[in-house]
Amino acid sequence: MPVIVTGDDYLQSVRDRGTTLYMFGERIEEPADHPIIQPSINALKATYDLAIDEPELATAYSPIIDARVNRFLHVAESPQDLMDKHAMQRRLGQLTGTCFQRCTGLDTISVLHSATYDVDAKHGTSYHQRYLRFLAEAQRHNILIAVGMTDPKGDRGKPPHQQADPDLFLHVSGRNEHGVFLRGAKAHMTGGWNQHWICVVPTMNLGEADKDYAVVGIVPADAEGITYVYGRQASDTRALEPGTIDKGNAKFGGQEVLVHFDDVFVPWEHVMLDGETEFAQLLVSRFTAYHRASYVCKTGLGDVLTGAAAEIVDMNGVPGAAHIRDKLVEMVHLNETIYSSSIASAARATQLDSGIWMNDEMLSNVCKHNVTRFPYEIARLAQDLAGGIVATMPSEADLRSEEVGPLLERMLAGREDVPTEDRMRIIRLIENLTLGRNAVGYLTESLHGAGSPQGQRIQIWRGMDVELKKVLARKLAGIEESPT
Repeated sequence: MPVIVTGDDYLQSVRDRGTTLYMFGERIEEPADHPIIQPSINALKATYDLAIDEPELATAYSPIIDARVNRFLHVAESPQDLMDKHAMQRRLGQLTGTCFQRCTGLDTISVLHSATYDVDAKHGTSYHQRYLRFLAEAQRHNILIAVGMTDPKGDRGKPPHQQADPDLFLHVSGRNEHGVFLRGAKAHMTGGWNQHWICVVPTMNLGEADKDYAVVGIVPADAEGITYVYGRQASDTRALEPGTIDKGNAKFGGQEVLVHFDDVFVPWEHVMLDGETEFAQLLVSRFTAYHRASYVCKTGLGDVLTGAAAEIVDMNGVPGAAHIRDKLVEMVHLNETIYSSSIASAARATQLDSGIWMNDEMLSNVCKHNVTRFPYEIARLAQDLAGGIVATMPSEADLRSEEVGPLLERMLAGREDVPTEDRMRIIRLIENLTLGRNAVGYLTESLHGAGSPQGQRIQIWRGMDVELKKVLARKLAGIEESPT
């Protein structure tokens, strides 16, 4: 493992790895230098920079190594730890305006702390000690861990073992005295190429016939047999154009990759589950309890978008209009509702048998369900306030043109004391967050990340205890309970 202290150390750590990554049908020799990929690397760099700039927020004391560590490698030892985590996630959203790709790793190491402990308690395995040894090294070296949870799935009406192509779900393809081999793929892997290790976990409840699919393993991101295929994003090729205005957010962006495993070897020391199918659902359930509250990061993006909306109406000369203030208030109301449900889930956390704490499942699912809706309304209001020019504005090349540039300087102006270029930059930022590259992280990811809306509704139904609510209603209505 590399030893990383600063953001610049991180940038160096992902270079010269010899990975196999394809984009637009071509293998990219050095992904770290590619202009489409660099913004996503910058977003992860920010997680290191914040730990130096705001250590009280972005680091925590770890008893595992008796030292302070990056909070993204810290397992929660109290409800306050979880609340501090969510404050950090919001802050990084404010600083980057994008998905900074590290929450899945944090939430997975949190799940594995308790899950490996519970599997060992039932089966007498040694997964928990393996996990603790790996985590200690990860903390000492300050590395990044990507997570592969979502499988391609194929025919959604069939379990893994009934698929026509067994590789549509990642599975153990072989074993020997030294470890296991993994074959298949993981889809939508957030920041997959940008990180040092990949942890693969089951994506759904598994039966006894799916034992080979019940596997948790941790592999280096540059392991032999791994192929990355880069996911497209709206307006992604603007990163190849000169200038910075049309990019909207030129410095930061997200990343999703399809990752194929071609008999990738995992030594036993890095295997944390192997065939214990009854724990697959527990892993998924606990992951969602953590990760659905982690979508509090979208409030940081909401802060940026609200600020951009307020800025554009000011540049347009109408900041005091009552209907504009009302829309800005609504944007903040929706954003803070997301934040409050996340913080509430942390405050109501419960302690698990392994000693760590987990967000309240009901409130975490409520938080994520809010996230599937509210950013879309915040985005609509931002577009409403910005005007149709969000979707029709001429390019930066036109602004720089000797022929039409002077015309655009006049025709795209707002208040006379505001430079036209500044107004164009704010408009492009709003476009970036609501239609462009970072709308992937702010909108579509808000809808489907950590499970689509129905997933939260299922969990809310399971935990809502409707029978108790019926008893309360009958009692106040004066309906006597029937004797049992």
